[in-house]
Amino acid sequence: MADFARNQVFDKMPSGNPGINMGTTGGMHDIDWENEEWEGDREHWRQHFSARPYVQADRGYEHYEPAYRYGTVAARRHAGRAWSDVESDLERGWDRARGASKSTWVEMKDAVRDAWDRVRGHH
Repeated sequence: MADFARNQVFDKMPSGNPGINMGTTGGMHDIDWENEEWEGDREHWRQHFSARPYVQADRGYEHYEPAYRYGTVAARRHAGRAWSDVESDLERGWDRARGASKSTWVEMKDAVRDAWDRVRGHH
């Protein structure tokens, strides 16, 4: 799974277990972290995050950025799969994806899903 704080990604699924990569053209390990696509999304979230219903007033954009990146990357990497098909895999990967953040999956799940939905055109 991803460690967004270090811009690294690791696939830790046992051999033969399709897990989150089932149906994709590659693993999460080959993501280009300098991808322009994320930069556009980053700017969107930086400008609009504070209006989202799950955002706590005392939390800045940086608190939510790992969740937005994780949801954005996951939605693109798993095109054709439903949220319900990948949610449990994403939950298991959150500890790595959050990097240095202390946030829990329960706290950030809505932000991850929000980014997923934006990529999928549900906004």
